[in-house]
Amino acid sequence: MSEGQRRRDERVVDRSEGFGERLLGVLLDRAHKMPPQLIAPMIAEEVVRIGGREVSILLQDYAQELLVPLPGRRLLVGEPQVIGASPAGTAFLRAAPVEVPQADGVRMYLPLLDGSDEVGVMALTLERVDDDDRRLLRRLAGLVADMLVTKHAYTDRFFQARRREPMSVAAEMQWSLLPPLTMSVPQVAVSGALEPAKIAGDSFDYALNDNVLHVAVIDAMGHGLDAATMATVAIGAYRHARRADIGLAEIYAFMDRAIAEQFGPDHFVTAQMMDLDITTGHLQWANAGHPAPLLIRHHQVAGPLEGPTTLPVGLSGEHPAVSEHQLQVGDRVLCYTDGVIEERNAEGEPFGEERLIRCVNAVEQAHAEGGTRAGALRLSHALKRERAGRTSDDATVFLIHWRGGAAGDHLAILE
Repeated sequence: MSEGQRRRDERVVDRSEGFGERLLGVLLDRAHKMPPQLIAPMIAEEVVRIGGREVSILLQDYAQELLVPLPGRRLLVGEPQVIGASPAGTAFLRAAPVEVPQADGVRMYLPLLDGSDEVGVMALTLERVDDDDRRLLRRLAGLVADMLVTKHAYTDRFFQARRREPMSVAAEMQWSLLPPLTMSVPQVAVSGALEPAKIAGDSFDYALNDNVLHVAVIDAMGHGLDAATMATVAIGAYRHARRADIGLAEIYAFMDRAIAEQFGPDHFVTAQMMDLDITTGHLQWANAGHPAPLLIRHHQVAGPLEGPTTLPVGLSGEHPAVSEHQLQVGDRVLCYTDGVIEERNAEGEPFGEERLIRCVNAVEQAHAEGGTRAGALRLSHALKRERAGRTSDDATVFLIHWRGGAAGDHLAILE
């Protein structure tokens, strides 16, 4: 091969640094050694370089009702924004940017997505916005979300900003135990919502291992620190057994022994453990004294997923039977704890499953195009309104949305 042919065959790669790369690179380089309290001011400083102003970083509060501003030098610290009734809240629920024209420019609300988990919203104002601005801001918001998640692990400042009311030791334990509230991949999405913020015995956990989504929703008996401790042991035992790659019935047995040995025969935890093959929609579950999950199809409740149940973990029940169901593309499965349906009104009447179903149907039909995160949050808020704010027990909902798709569909994100 001649030298000329060799040169023609070689690919020419442009490695010059563009404006957007310089901006994101500067942020990334500076963030490595930046103290947590200076991250948000640094972001505001760099946004000014692209002509932005009035920068706010808004984080979801623990009650999951408001987006609260993060304080800091150079940041615009205004009033909290209601998630269900504000441009910032719309960006958060839709996980998509919202643009609001103003007399002096355009106010941009950008969801802060760490993977698919929604950290909060970044707001800023530009004189004008074009597609290049939108692309750069979307990538900037992604980098900001990653920095906030990384830094929050070794500071209390972000926790303090999100906390709008006193929190018990039990609630601190439970919130630290939870995985990200939202996870989404092309084939499946999950989202959980807890109410009130002072939770104690409720918890959930999930993991996506290759093509199988593993889920557990639990409710430890009692309230306060005892319930939180039991929930911690139950989730720890579930994770340990799940990572040993054993079946649902064996996972139940492992959790049962852990609770019985640690707390004795008078303590228990109800639990719902599920495995979903995200490529086929084949759902399996084992129920340990927990309310049956609801199947939602075509935006209305098709009915409960009934199946055999065994005693709650800790009471040495029989080996649980594993139930199975074939989901259809678009189906959602709603798991919930008994605090949702057992809350009583002023006359002493329980909320009940029928009222829950009516509430689910109303939310599904009013927001048919909403995402999984929006669905879980709107349902949690609607239930709170229906119960007139009564929260004598924890009330947790966990929503699974199977979108369908083959095992290789995730490769589309690389194209």
